[in-house]
Formats: sequence, structure tokens, C-alpha cells
Amino acid sequence: MRLSSSFSLVLFLLGVVIILKVDSEQVKPNYADALSKSILFFEGQRSGKLPSSQRMKWRKDSALRDGQDVGVDLTGGYYDAGDNVKFNFPMAFTTTVLAWSVVEFGNSMGSDELVHVTEAVKWGTDYLLKSTSTKNVVYVMVGDPYSDHSCWQRPEDMDTKRTSFFVSDKNPGSEVSAETAAALAASSIIFKTSNPDYSQQLLERAIQVFDFADKNRGSFNDSLGYWLCPFYCDFSGYQDELLWAAAWLYKASKNQSYWDYVVENVHLLGSSRENDKIGEFGWDDKHAGFFVLLASDLIMKGAPANNTFRTAADAFVCTVLPESSTIDVTYSPGGLMFKKGGSNMQHPTALSFLLLIYARYLNHANYKLVDCDGGKATGSQRLIEIANGQVDYILGDNPMNMSYIVGYGDKFPEKIHHRGSSLPSLEQHPEHLGCKDGTLYFQSNKPNPNELTGAVVGGPLPDDTYPDSRKLFVQSEPTTYINAPLVGLLAYFNSPQDLQ
Repeated sequence: MRLSSSFSLVLFLLGVVIILKVDSEQVKPNYADALSKSILFFEGQRSGKLPSSQRMKWRKDSALRDGQDVGVDLTGGYYDAGDNVKFNFPMAFTTTVLAWSVVEFGNSMGSDELVHVTEAVKWGTDYLLKSTSTKNVVYVMVGDPYSDHSCWQRPEDMDTKRTSFFVSDKNPGSEVSAETAAALAASSIIFKTSNPDYSQQLLERAIQVFDFADKNRGSFNDSLGYWLCPFYCDFSGYQDELLWAAAWLYKASKNQSYWDYVVENVHLLGSSRENDKIGEFGWDDKHAGFFVLLASDLIMKGAPANNTFRTAADAFVCTVLPESSTIDVTYSPGGLMFKKGGSNMQHPTALSFLLLIYARYLNHANYKLVDCDGGKATGSQRLIEIANGQVDYILGDNPMNMSYIVGYGDKFPEKIHHRGSSLPSLEQHPEHLGCKDGTLYFQSNKPNPNELTGAVVGGPLPDDTYPDSRKLFVQSEPTTYINAPLVGLLAYFNSPQDLQ
């Protein structure tokens, strides 16, 4: 039977609608899958003796003699990025934020992922406990960054120096010590029910390490600057870490003395409106995180809207809002947040994480943000909208139509700047690979043989283009402190209705 032209047109249009609907469903971000992969990434960064539960099978045991030069067991912990050095400053920050993600959004991760992310936190805290086991000493780095960066070698093979560096009462390092205390305190919260003895151990050590950091004030730049710079030297001073650690100790212990410490010393961070660091949050600078943490806590307690911490947290938000006159970030044509510095993707993940936490508490208390330019009010939904846009960009809603999470989606970075991922695994190549034996693999234009699933790279250029090259480490190198806040973000957007 021949169909009429009008009936054929109706069928055609219905088909188009169905196809468009299917396509729309296909491109919708799979937050659950991205969350699972972003947590799995931490297994690829593990150092030390790997457990039988290790899921990223191409990784094997590495650095099993760390700490022998000082007679202390310093095995374990994480490699921070694509190299084989253990830097405690970014590692501790990663652990703090990963624990914070669980504190805020753990109930929305699902039971399996909650187990995995808790294991990821514990892998960090187990090592930080080892690093702080000697009185008046905090170990802050294992490895020689100069010799390590001159090699392209698997962590399982590395034969560069594994020197153990530390700070002490004679050569202080308040920033790294205080960040370690913050990590231990924050992590103690998530183990209170599941492992109370371990939680208590973490809290007691956090108190001890904070006391050490506060009584022996000084920067580790002064004693270890040659080894730390330009890798992870401190640019923002140590006052922010001391206050950040005290805030976490107060949250974990409810001890009034830590709140008193914060109130008495908050002036060291300067006025919220005059402070050019109010919009900073990362491994080096804790200003925005500190104010959002405390402002959110005070909001839940019904504090007046015009308290110091709330005012500063609002000022932070104003540095990120595109419509604000005090904006301190730029946005690419495709919508990705940019700030000055290295690996850019650390900024949209960390700052969006803070926006989301603050928005959640504002929403809970039915508060409004005063417009940054005066007059209008900006609701919490706007903050969530900005954070969601950054997450979706990372997952593939961008001009390149690619995901910046390795292994997520159909198109993602394949030539990441990462030694273990770019070199054949021990199963593929059981023979030892020396310092320079990996050079050909580094220079190769082929995709990495081992997928570092869940790794988020440094990200695209400001024009939204992404040159997939392991030689361009600013764009192609993943780091633990990019992933840590993303875990919380993905958990929220996977089931936001649970968190309102």
C-alpha cells in the first residue's frame, strides 16, 4: 500500500524526534561511570606493596625500600603525578580533599564506591602515619626529583636515589606538617564508625603533628628549597595551612581550643575583600577552602549571615562568578575555567568543589548570596550550575567533544605524560628498563600501552584545543590533586536529589 506524502512526512519527523532523543540520551554524562573511574585512578598511583585487592593489574610493587636510608619504613603512599617521587605536601592535600569528599558526599557514592574511596584515603593516611612516627620529625619527600625527572622509567624498575627528606624542630616545615595534620584529622571523621580505633589513632596523631607545626613555625623552603623547587615549594606561606589544620581539628574533635585558635589567628589571612588569595585553593594555598569549610559549618549552626567567614566565602564565590566585577578566573570560549599556574584542570575541579559545598549549605539554610556588585541576590543554584558546567566540560561537553578522563567515553587522551602508563608493563616486558631505556617510548607517537583509567589530565589550552602529546606535560600529565575534588563533584551530580 502506498503511503500519502503527508503521512510519510509525519513518520519521517517522528523518526527524527526518536533519533534526537536517543542521541540526547547517549551524550548525557554518565556520572556513575566517571565516579568509579576517578576513584580507580588512585590505585594506579600507589607506591609500595600492592594489596591482593588491587584492580589496576598492570601496576606492580614498587619502592619497597623507601625509608631504609633513615631506618624508618616509608613504603606506601602515592606518586603525585607522572613521575616516581613521593611529595608529601600535595599527597597530604589530596588525602584531605578526598576525605572531605567522603564527609560531604559519601552517602551518594554507592556502597561499592564508598568502600573503594575509603581504601584510597587509607592508603594515604597509612603512609602519613609512617611519615610522622618519629617525634619532632615529619618526612616530607622520598626520592631525588632531579635524577627522577631525568629518567623515563617504570616505578617498578626505578634505580634512582630514594633519599628521605624531612623537617624537624631545627629545620621546620609548618606548611607540610600542618597539611599532614589536616589530612589526618579530616580522615579520622570518615573512620569514626567503620574503624573507631584507627579513627582515634589518626586524630591523636593529627593533634601531635599540628602542635609540632605550630610550635616550630617556618617554611620548608628555607631548608629543602633546592629539592622542592620548582616542583612543590610553598608560595603562599604557612599561615593558611596552620589555620586550615586547626579548622579540621575542630571539626574532627569539637575541641573548643581549636576554634579559639582559628578566631585568634584568622586575621593573619587578611581582609576578605583586600586579600588577593581569597580565590585560591589547591595543594599550596588553602584560603578559599578554609573559609568555605568554616562558613558552611557556621551556616549549619545558624550563625548570623554577616560573620567573618561567611563574608570571606562570599568573596571567594565572587572571584568565580562570570557576571562578577571581582572575577579572578577566565573562561575559555567553550566554558572551562582557567587560572594562572601549571596543570590547569586542578582549578576547575577544586574551585567547583568549593562552590558545590557552599551552595549545598546555603540551600539547606535557605540563605542567599548578596550579589558581588551589590543590589541583586544570587541563589545557590547558580553556584551548582557553574560547577555542573565544569564537570560536564571535563566529561566531554566541550569543543573537542572529548573526555579529559582517561578511559571515560569514546574519545579521551591516549598519550598522557605518565611513566608507568607509557611504558610496557612487567607482564609485557619483564626485563629491567633502565633510566634511559624508556626514552623511545616517551618520544613515540603511539598511544600509551597501559590505560591509567580515571586519570584527569592537565587539560586543554585556553582556546579549548588539546594537543594529545606526552611531551606537553602541562596539558597531558595527570595529578592526584586534580582527581580528589572531582570525586566529590561526581558523587553529587550522580544523585543530587540525595543531597539537597
